[in-house]
Amino acid sequence: MSALPVSDPERPPAAREKTANPEIDVAVSCEGWRQDISGAEDLCRRVALAALEGSGHDLGGRDVEVSLMLADDALIRKLNREYRNQDKATNVLSFASGAFTSGDDEPASPAGTSGPVALGDVVIAFETVRGEARVQEKSLEAHLTHMVVHGILHLLGFDHEDRSQAEHMEGLEISILAGLGHDNPYGEGIADTIPPQSCGES
Repeated sequence: MSALPVSDPERPPAAREKTANPEIDVAVSCEGWRQDISGAEDLCRRVALAALEGSGHDLGGRDVEVSLMLADDALIRKLNREYRNQDKATNVLSFASGAFTSGDDEPASPAGTSGPVALGDVVIAFETVRGEARVQEKSLEAHLTHMVVHGILHLLGFDHEDRSQAEHMEGLEISILAGLGHDNPYGEGIADTIPPQSCGES
């Protein structure tokens, strides 16, 4: 799998090359999503594109491919058990291809490599996300939007394993979500906890 460099934070966003033609595939295996959110697939595509563009990564003009699955708790529990050894449902799982390196801003593949780059897969569980939305007193659409942004950032190499990582990733989420018309999902206390606490990556 070809790898892309992590962007230089000092490089102005306008100077970074965005993806030429992102391919964002959305599959729905749980009809609850369609019943509760009109145009759920189109929403996911718009949000995924906003996350790619708002991440700060230099995509080098390369085409990228992302797969999103709107699933149910049963499927995500199965995946969580098989790939993370956790026999429980979770809100979102990200399976990154490893297309992005971290830390040194150098590509991990030969300079001449071309063609589309598959970033990986994001799977989101209906019942868990709907339940969290109710507890957080927000719409299912708003929480799904957050989960898509969160999952895409994981595919790009961002994480929240420690406070510094959490602050960086959550700051990006807040900025991207604001651009989509959504409030800060973390309230005032960024990185006081590292939510979404149940999210996973592989």
